[in-house]
Amino acid sequence: MKRWLKISLKILSVILLLVVLTWLAGAFYISRNKKEVLASILEQLNKNLNGKITATSMEPTLLKSFPGVSVSLNGVLLRDSLWARHKHDLLKAQDIDVSLNVLSLIVGNININQIAINDASIYIYTDSTGYSNTSIFKSKPKGEKKSSSKSSVLEVKKIDFNKISLVLDNQKRFKLFNFNIDQIQARMQYPDSGWTGKIKLKTQVNNFAFNTRKGSFLKDKSLEGTLSAHYSRDLDAVILNPEVLNIGGHPFKIGAKIDLDKSAFAISITVDDILFRDVALLLSPNISSKLLKFGIAKPIDIRGNIIDDGSGKYGDPLIKVGIKVRDNAVTIPAGTLTACNFDGAFTNQDTVGGIIGDENSSIKFSKLTAKYFNAPLSIETFTVNNLARPIATGLVTSQFPLSNLNNSLGTNDFEFKNGTANLRLYCQADIDNFRFTKPVVSGKIDIADADILYVPRKLHLVKSALNIKFDQNDLSIQNGHFQLGKSELNISCSIANFANLYYTDPDKILVNLKMHSPQLYLNEFLPFLGPRTAKKKSGSSASMKAASKELSNVLEVSKMNIRLTVDKAIYDKFTAKNLDADISLRGEGIFFNKISVAHAGGLLSLNGNIVQEPSSNSFKISSKISHVSVKDFFYSFDNFGQNTITNKNLKGYLSSFVNISGKISHTGKILPRSINGKVVFNLNNAALVNFDPMVKVGKFAFANRNLSNVEIKNLDGTLNIRGDKVEISPMQINSSAMNFNIKGVYALGSGTDVAMDIPLRNPKGDENLTRSEKREARMRGIVLHLKAVDDEKGGIKIRWNKDHD
Repeated sequence: MKRWLKISLKILSVILLLVVLTWLAGAFYISRNKKEVLASILEQLNKNLNGKITATSMEPTLLKSFPGVSVSLNGVLLRDSLWARHKHDLLKAQDIDVSLNVLSLIVGNININQIAINDASIYIYTDSTGYSNTSIFKSKPKGEKKSSSKSSVLEVKKIDFNKISLVLDNQKRFKLFNFNIDQIQARMQYPDSGWTGKIKLKTQVNNFAFNTRKGSFLKDKSLEGTLSAHYSRDLDAVILNPEVLNIGGHPFKIGAKIDLDKSAFAISITVDDILFRDVALLLSPNISSKLLKFGIAKPIDIRGNIIDDGSGKYGDPLIKVGIKVRDNAVTIPAGTLTACNFDGAFTNQDTVGGIIGDENSSIKFSKLTAKYFNAPLSIETFTVNNLARPIATGLVTSQFPLSNLNNSLGTNDFEFKNGTANLRLYCQADIDNFRFTKPVVSGKIDIADADILYVPRKLHLVKSALNIKFDQNDLSIQNGHFQLGKSELNISCSIANFANLYYTDPDKILVNLKMHSPQLYLNEFLPFLGPRTAKKKSGSSASMKAASKELSNVLEVSKMNIRLTVDKAIYDKFTAKNLDADISLRGEGIFFNKISVAHAGGLLSLNGNIVQEPSSNSFKISSKISHVSVKDFFYSFDNFGQNTITNKNLKGYLSSFVNISGKISHTGKILPRSINGKVVFNLNNAALVNFDPMVKVGKFAFANRNLSNVEIKNLDGTLNIRGDKVEISPMQINSSAMNFNIKGVYALGSGTDVAMDIPLRNPKGDENLTRSEKREARMRGIVLHLKAVDDEKGGIKIRWNKDHD
């Protein structure tokens, strides 16, 4: 063995022997001087305390910290000077292990290298006045003598906590932090500036409430990791460098600054690739209950800061959070945003210097792009302010094919086949239970080349285009063009106060609609007369169904005034020109306020209404007819639901006042025997052609006269219609074939009873008489008193009228 190695081994042996002897000396000293050592330890621990730490006993644990000497303090209590008032022990431990410096022990000083606290409870209490039991660590009053030696300050190199219950209860600030600490290991150094340390912790969070009235953050979550801490004596602050902590099993990078003098703190939080739900469950119930109404499918990145200035002025700490969402699916109460991208930010102090709380909170989304029910959305900035009474504002832009909306609107009222939509809307809306209510909208929606089926009414609109303009509460439609079958419509409309009434009183919405058509086929609009078609069920979200149902209801109950001008209107056999109509839609009724039209060589004007009913529709019509061709008129209206006197039996020109009511089917047909009312008419230059009752009279009594073409120069009459019966008021008919008086009831079914007084005198012989002479001579000579009644075969027979006047 080389000489230098032998010398080295001898030196090491001597050193080891000295260490062992020193340790034995220290152990012997402790064993023989327990009371004195305990008193020295407590004296060292009590230095600079405004209170007292006590222990019931001490036992040496010699091998625990070799080569140091350890003792175990039992029954340790740490109480501040006002413990008798609040009764909260700052520290209560069954066992505290203290490791002592052997050399300092031998020379008569007690230097503590390490403290391990086991099976203990720590309760840091602040009462409603702001007094805290941590005041035990404040400097003693100035009158007390302080040691100038640095060694007088307690400098523990190692601190271990095992199985510790830690509670921080601040009654003044309504804060409560409660931890079950499985382990904390702190390795400390003491430079002149303060101290630094590495702190390894493993704990369970029972309560982490910045405001006990709003609930706890991190409830029942685990907390595990290592912190790098530094205490600055000049700043009187503890600084935690950003380090990774596992919270609930997910890594968070957390840094902090804690101002001990002001009880202020600032915490920074960074976490990447975490699920939104996992984040929400880390927050207090008043926040998480709201956030969990939303969903984000894929993980997101979050940056946050929690700052409390220690003043207690606002109650809550200042919170700022930023999130980044990329190519994600975001679920909201009104549906799902797919392919969603945005940067989000939250603060509970939107106005700098203002209060901290819901009233001054805001959520901001920037550069948001997404698809909403297949419609692409783009929002540069979207803001929700005042979370106590949330108001959302933002500019929404989108351009998409209308077919993207199919199966997306909840009730399937609309089916889109072609067309595009281009919208640019600035919206402001209240948020009630996470739904937009009473929005105020400015902007426009342009629809072009649309092919739209309105399912409830089976209306198929093609080549449709319109510009919808929103001006806050008002709505207008411009440049509207629709084609329904062969009908073309150009429309414009305005709706005042639409946004308010839509949600509060939709039945008070008044749509002022102007429509012009070069040609209009009225039968293509008959679906408006029928009941709404039952709709297929939709797979859309409940909220979208509710919104679509709400829109559908508004369309049905709102009121509409229509000013309609039509160059040519066609309905089955009816053709009219220059139609000018003022029509109102109210609830279940269509009201014809004023309609005028050129028809059959004359003019028609009418007013009335149609009331929609389940099986058919009721109508009332008041009409004035001026010099129309009676043949064409009867033909156009399908002989008014009867087949006795038809357009084939009539010639001449008709002027009339008509007041009738009746029933019309959902397909637009007048129901037989449903009409009631009164017709006052005048026939001019007329003729009754092949009218069966007249022809039969001719066969009965006037075989030598032409009763198949009876010409009438002028005829005034009144008809009262009662269902299937027409009451003929007494009329004097002067014709080319005969003169006669007529009255009675003509029945479309059974019940015909028409009395006719027919003089045999031939009118041809009276052609040279004056008008007054004709009246006097009219009933001279033989007069036949006949009656038209029902026959057994359902037709009409003529018999003598024995009961004539």
